[in-house]
Amino acid sequence: MIAREFDPNKVLDFFRDYGISKLFLVPAAMQFIVRQPRAREMDFSKLRYILYGASPIPAALLKECISVFGCGFVQMYGMTETTGTIVVLAPEDHVEGRDCMRSAGKALPGIEIAILDADGKPLPTGEVGEIATRSASNMVGYWNLPDATARTLGRDNWLRTGDAGYLDGDGFLYIHDRIKDMIISGGENIYPAEVESAICDHPDVAEVAVIGIPDDTWGEAVKAVVVVKPGKELSATDLMKFTRERIAGFKAPKTIDFIAALPRNASGKILRRQLRDPYWVGKERQVN
Repeated sequence: MIAREFDPNKVLDFFRDYGISKLFLVPAAMQFIVRQPRAREMDFSKLRYILYGASPIPAALLKECISVFGCGFVQMYGMTETTGTIVVLAPEDHVEGRDCMRSAGKALPGIEIAILDADGKPLPTGEVGEIATRSASNMVGYWNLPDATARTLGRDNWLRTGDAGYLDGDGFLYIHDRIKDMIISGGENIYPAEVESAICDHPDVAEVAVIGIPDDTWGEAVKAVVVVKPGKELSATDLMKFTRERIAGFKAPKTIDFIAALPRNASGKILRRQLRDPYWVGKERQVN
């Protein structure tokens, strides 16, 4: 089935009318579908797999989708420059309570994954750095952009993804965030995805985006922009206290704004820059 545009109710119609057995969804689309009242009444018995990726997924949303759809889930991580998927979290690894549920999975056969420091040197297990990959499916280069090609591929053919993450002892890849989205507050590196994950553990939070805003004392301060679930009420004070119980205090948001919906692009990715820009007006650069 090929849909001209995404409509969560029409997707549910496809399940009902055509017995869809497998499909790919971005997390934002998964949320729109599973929150439809009809979703709890649908027969998903023919659905075997939902493949998902392209942006982080809150643990609470994944748990909700597993409960409602009752099928196998496959998380996929990759880039255009890698010709698609390079890391997969298989259905058998989607087990509540396992640490790997927060990972992107393991490298596919023929794919090498390394975590590199700022000088391009490999980092040991558990240390956060830039995720790099090497395989026969990597791009040769960007068309007519030799400088961009050199920055991405380097001189060792390890393709720099621009994502920050680490590998555990079992080979599972954990993605922290886009390196350019990292917040530096008081000399500490803070990855928005980690903060967002903690905030999304709150049962009344529908979705959240965490950004860095200028701070005269710390350089940058952590701000959360939160969408509350319909019919729920939540105060910034209570949510900040909830978050500090789950992550280090310096990572918790200093301020929280509540809005009706987060800005997203056509593929469902949050437009962080649109949220950040108003706070950086008049600054020479968007770091402080």
